[in-house]
Amino acid sequence: MVSTGGRKLAEDCGNITLMTALVSIDNAQCRIGRQTLLTVESFSLVRGQHWCVFGPNGSGKTLLANLLANKLRETASYVTYGDSFDPACDLHIVSFEEQQRLWERDNRLDISEFSGDAQDKGTVVESLIRASRSKQDQSDALLADLVRKLALEEVLTKGIRFLSSGQIRKVLIARSLYAFRDGLLQLLILDDPLESIDRDSQQRIRSTIEEHMSGQFSSLQLCRRQQDILPGVSHMAVMQRDSTGMQISRQGTFAEVSQAVEFTSIISASAEVSVSLDAVLPRENPIRSVSEELLRLDNVQASYGDRKVLVDVNWLMTGRDHVLIEGPNGCGKSTLLSLIDGENHKGYGQAVFLFGRLKGSGETIWETKKHFGLVSNELHNKYIKGWRVLDVVVSGFFDSVGLYDDSGTAEVSQAKSWMAALGLDSLQKQYYHELSFGQQRLVLLARAMIKKPRILILDEPCVGLDDFHRKLILKVLDAIADRSLTNILYVTHVADEKPSCINQLLRFEEQDGGGFSVEQVGT
Repeated sequence: MVSTGGRKLAEDCGNITLMTALVSIDNAQCRIGRQTLLTVESFSLVRGQHWCVFGPNGSGKTLLANLLANKLRETASYVTYGDSFDPACDLHIVSFEEQQRLWERDNRLDISEFSGDAQDKGTVVESLIRASRSKQDQSDALLADLVRKLALEEVLTKGIRFLSSGQIRKVLIARSLYAFRDGLLQLLILDDPLESIDRDSQQRIRSTIEEHMSGQFSSLQLCRRQQDILPGVSHMAVMQRDSTGMQISRQGTFAEVSQAVEFTSIISASAEVSVSLDAVLPRENPIRSVSEELLRLDNVQASYGDRKVLVDVNWLMTGRDHVLIEGPNGCGKSTLLSLIDGENHKGYGQAVFLFGRLKGSGETIWETKKHFGLVSNELHNKYIKGWRVLDVVVSGFFDSVGLYDDSGTAEVSQAKSWMAALGLDSLQKQYYHELSFGQQRLVLLARAMIKKPRILILDEPCVGLDDFHRKLILKVLDAIADRSLTNILYVTHVADEKPSCINQLLRFEEQDGGGFSVEQVGT
């Protein structure tokens, strides 16, 4: 049993809870696939405690959360819930996996996202939030308060399929906090709640969650980066992976564990580009030309029904440009990228020029796609169960979601080389859906680079990655820019998280009549 001491927040409710655990694990062993084993000797979460489960990618954080949340068959054997605590009703989750589940459900039931008027909204934001309470327990005052604090006024009547990743993340946080009711045992699981969130919204989320951290409920945050640990955390468990599997290496009060070597060794790790990078990126000494026009947009517009998204967008990207794209959640960054790479039909019939050729002047979508490598939340959501990791990487040669074409020895060899460069070689035979979210992100980067695209589109590529792998990705991107003719389009919400090769900034600016335009700035 872990200590119940900690910050004053947890101590204030100690006389009420007095070691009554909401949920506890005893001598658990959980396996996903043949090679992934999680071992937990003991873990208990007491009412009023706020835990951070900290660890690098692939250390078992999500697996532990799924065990606690009754999502694994092993839960019945190893997990005990407190009296009157029902995980089906009293446990609430904010995670990328939950976002994927909601998107998949709405996309499966409706195809209106591809129509011009987008009349069928699917699941509306307000309905999704209210569904976390029964009809007799609805609270208009609480809903209004959460909407105001999280700045959700403009999306309350929109369908979740039309929200950005950051917007739907805020909606899920509002839904979980709205579900809490006085006098009931409640547990909130937050899987990196600040990921895919712009800077203003991050502060709103921090303060809103902290305000709700009280003795009335408990929380468990899954975290990969020290700076993302939420205020108000009272306890911490550090997770690590070694040759025997995944386990909790240290647990206790936050003050104690944050000074322990198990924690400090993770946050101090540095990334070195693998020597195997030479095999996939032999130095070409590329000659880049400012006169080479890669992308040009002249007064481009995009709207969905009456809602303006992009207004009078003008942008030129030349052969020497590596571009950083900045803007708040929901400003249209992903829409802009989809106009370029062929995914969005709204790019046709407008002045969108790809490599000097007007888009829609006779080329097929596959001819367009062959020039681009892509890592994005939308692509991430498209991969579901059934594909082995090696197949996902090889599918990059064919621009398909999954592998349906026969691949030769050369393609497989190249895929293995890229996986080795990113430290993924041990995952080749595992199923993609069994990997952690961060590991899946690394697989998608290998998939994007396998064909050495002319333009590499990276829409928040570091989402779900720990500090070590973020540093590794940025070094790999700089190596790509230095050694090859691939140009980079990079989207991020994290300050100072960009490859050093960036020399152009594309900043989104809100327009008085609605929608966003862009300002092109050389760096």
